[in-house]
Amino acid sequence: MTATARTDHTSTDVTATSAATPPEGATARYRRRQRFGTHVAGRVDALQRDALKRSSAAIATMARLRAAAGKTPGYDYAVLDITSVPEHLLEHRPGDDPTDTEWAKHTALTLYALHQQAIHDTPMHRDGPGLGTAVSQLARAATSPDAVRRRFIALGTATSYDATVYHIRGLIAQLRQHKIGLDYGLLADDLLALQRPGGRDRVRARWGRDFYRTAADEADTQAESTDASTNEKE
Repeated sequence: MTATARTDHTSTDVTATSAATPPEGATARYRRRQRFGTHVAGRVDALQRDALKRSSAAIATMARLRAAAGKTPGYDYAVLDITSVPEHLLEHRPGDDPTDTEWAKHTALTLYALHQQAIHDTPMHRDGPGLGTAVSQLARAATSPDAVRRRFIALGTATSYDATVYHIRGLIAQLRQHKIGLDYGLLADDLLALQRPGGRDRVRARWGRDFYRTAADEADTQAESTDASTNEKE
């Protein structure tokens, strides 16, 4: 089989408006996962538990997922038990093309496998922080914050699903270097929304708000800490 580029569709939104489920342990400032994101987060969490225990089966699965990155969902039968979407979330489309949910789950799992690669002491899937929040943390931790911002800006100007995923993959590689995790259930929700009519603009705006909001919160916290330290000395 050969790699196939994602063809953008304008299908009717079925799961993006499903009842949201809050990520377990997440604080109120994080947004809630949708039903689809909760499903994907559960699959990633189960895989992560085994991977952190260095299960040989999990390590082999992670390697296959990385190899399937950029390929069409269903490309590797060996990971279909993990990447397949249950019937109640699957959606239906005439023909044999993968559905939006299949693309979103496949993409999220292959990105997680890249993120967790060679990290055995820290979970890279975390309840709560979305992509924009994680990249904001990366910009503060990186030796070249401007390089991170340029990559993030490039992500914001991507005009297709494939281009968006390409830039996310580059950011994930940088997040891995600094062991900064994110919520793969939220990312799956975003990847699904990206494929909906008007969804691309909403998702990009959300990532941008999370990026700059996190940076502003950090600056406020730092200022409060400095003020408190100054007051103690007076």
